[in-house]
Amino acid sequence: VQLQASGGGLVQAGGSLRLSCAASRNIVRIFAMGWYRQAAGKQRELVARTTEGGDTKYANFVKGRFTISRDNAKNTTYLQMNSLKPEDTADYYCSADVLNSRLGRNDYWGQGTQVTVSS
Repeated sequence: VQLQASGGGLVQAGGSLRLSCAASRNIVRIFAMGWYRQAAGKQRELVARTTEGGDTKYANFVKGRFTISRDNAKNTTYLQMNSLKPEDTADYYCSADVLNSRLGRNDYWGQGTQVTVSS
């Protein structure tokens, strides 16, 4: 299973970005998908998560600003980030709980995509 994240970049405070993460290779089924972030010198933290059925969970610090969604037909999850703040600056990672046709069910991680918010 491979997770390919994209959409990061540099944006001014108050701006928006949309992250995408596509899963591929040997996928039978994807259960939860989620986004995490890790700022310099800090631990990785949950940003948002969505179940296969579309239930969502958000960290308090993004509620009302970020929206997670997924397209099950494309094995892709999205993170729409609005009203960005400098403290949102971090590397953002996608994850997926996947049933793999060869290895069974495991958690997988994509490469980080950098988000930088200038003040």
